[in-house]
Amino acid sequence: MTTARETPRLSSPRRRRSVDAARRASLLQRAGEVLLDEGFTALTVDDLARRLRCSKSTLYGVAATKEQLVVAVTKRFFEDATRRVESAIAAVDDPVTRIEVYLKTSGEVMARQSSHFFRDMVAYAPTADIYRLNSTAAARRVREIIEDGVRSGAFRDIHPEFAGHLVALGLEGIMSGRLQQEAGLSTGQAYAQLGDLLVKGLRTRG
Repeated sequence: MTTARETPRLSSPRRRRSVDAARRASLLQRAGEVLLDEGFTALTVDDLARRLRCSKSTLYGVAATKEQLVVAVTKRFFEDATRRVESAIAAVDDPVTRIEVYLKTSGEVMARQSSHFFRDMVAYAPTADIYRLNSTAAARRVREIIEDGVRSGAFRDIHPEFAGHLVALGLEGIMSGRLQQEAGLSTGQAYAQLGDLLVKGLRTRG
């Protein structure tokens, strides 16, 4: 794989075996579980095929190159994360509870990424772009929730744009593993602390 500062050199397409939609979805999910746990820079297609107990040609039926497989897994992860978070907050009207649920659910889904995967993701240009787009969307979503809370009087008049980006930076710090390691917390505890600090900082007095 390459870093974000290098021009990606894609693997040459290999012989591909026809894979039906259900089989492709299953392999993509299982490949994602391996990549999310271990990262992808050091993992070869041979390694992955052995882990999934399939042939390399079958894997190439899912994605023509290792790089395309990594991008597909990354997109699938963030699409699923967005669906889960939006579903969790859809029926919540109270801004305080909504921000708590948003951060709690975000913590649960983002904790699925290991620090190994996170480091590889932000170092490889195509996946780094996917991550940046989703980070921007997360900051925008937090800002919208805060704006609703300010309008309703549940939150004090804080700058929503600043708070949204601050939360995005906090989420990034936890996903990278830096914040909880330096603080001596588990990943779940780190997300809980971030939510607690944000909600208490946003609430109006009394």
